[in-house]
Amino acid sequence: MMHAKITAVSSYVPEQVITNKWFEDKIETQGEWIVSRTGISERRFAAKNQFTSDLCIKAVENILRENPAVPIKDVDFIIVATTTADQVMPSMASRVQNNFQIPNTGCIDLMAACAGFVYGIILAKGLIASGTHKKILVIGAETLSKFTDFSDRTSCILFGDAAGVALIEPSDKAGIWSSVTGTDGSHGNDLYLTQNNQVINGEQVVVNGKIHQNGRVVYKWAVQNMSQKIMELLAVNNLKLADLNWIILHSANLRIIEAVATAINYPLSQMLTSIELFGNTSSASIPLAWDLAAKAGKVKMGDKAVLLGFGGGLTYAGVIVEI
Repeated sequence: MMHAKITAVSSYVPEQVITNKWFEDKIETQGEWIVSRTGISERRFAAKNQFTSDLCIKAVENILRENPAVPIKDVDFIIVATTTADQVMPSMASRVQNNFQIPNTGCIDLMAACAGFVYGIILAKGLIASGTHKKILVIGAETLSKFTDFSDRTSCILFGDAAGVALIEPSDKAGIWSSVTGTDGSHGNDLYLTQNNQVINGEQVVVNGKIHQNGRVVYKWAVQNMSQKIMELLAVNNLKLADLNWIILHSANLRIIEAVATAINYPLSQMLTSIELFGNTSSASIPLAWDLAAKAGKVKMGDKAVLLGFGGGLTYAGVIVEI
């Protein structure tokens, strides 16, 4: 069986910086309270005329500039994980294909909220292993600011816009190891965004095209379940916690990351994050955290890392990779 490896990672964030002070002028809140509850000091918002496909393209431009020896014309599959697409169709992946004029590539968008990027990595591994594809771009990109309810003081402070991208290629040695995935759809109405159906799991929901979240329920579910899933990932890969160099948990809230680190007795300094300066960027948060750490010289070749995303569904996906 052919193995797969992540051979390059990059990201893009919009130029517009939104500090906590910005919210103080709009809702009843204080910057210190936001930091204490979330760990977020600032985030980025896309410009009015800047959309998710634009962020995808910028991230791919960055990975090409940082890896000049990598040609893009032979990319044969593009996966974009997003819940904030410019439109339902065409797909964001096809927008990327068209921009770079890639001649022979399959394109799909994947909707798994904040777990989307890791689901994309798992799917890309399968395509490589099957022998049908040899070079895959996996992109996680969001413009959450365009879908945020700024009258909801508990959730509007969380979200930011960004894109992250990974290149997946064949390898003689496994670089993407065994994974875990799962869903608890009973919590579908605890984190949702709808413009159509008014009912989820038999309950009336708000149909306004904005993100709605039951923060307490999601927090409790994430801490309990993600702690367990890290240990399950280690078990299916025959590893111990000490074998890991890094854990990259979806940057939903720094307090969740701290609680998970405490629950599994893992050093917080080895939990890579993007939450502090970029907020919750959903499917982009994991590749963004990886890219930030790589550019800071933290991660090195041969390091082992857990990638674990969780979000609306409620769904999760985790995998161990060798950097």
